Amino acid sequence: MPLHIVDKVVQDVLVLDMRGRITLGPETQSLRQKVKAALDAGYLRIVLDLGQVDYIDSSGLATLISISSSARSVGGELKLLHLTQQVNSLLQITRLSTVFEVFDSFEQACGSFARPPD
Repeated sequence: MPLHIVDKVVQDVLVLDMRGRITLGPETQSLRQKVKAALDAGYLRIVLDLGQVDYIDSSGLATLISISSSARSVGGELKLLHLTQQVNSLLQITRLSTVFEVFDSFEQACGSFARPPD
């Protein structure tokens, strides 16, 4: 199944609700473009909802790392939400679970973002 991305803004957090597979080709390209456009538009708090992503290949993992680095380079943060068992296992096996912050609820993910100084 190709990757479908629906974006919505909740307060100042951009949520990318993804369904399908994150694999080499148009899927990883569209994810990179979507995150780049969001960062260019000033969204620095991004949550990727992976609850409906059933497969990620090595290029998909590289894309997740790349977009996370891109966000950090401009002062942003990227969080992962609702991992399936398969995706969670993949992050554990590759030890990328130490790179990404993963949450089971949107409220927890939003609460984890650094607060800007007053």
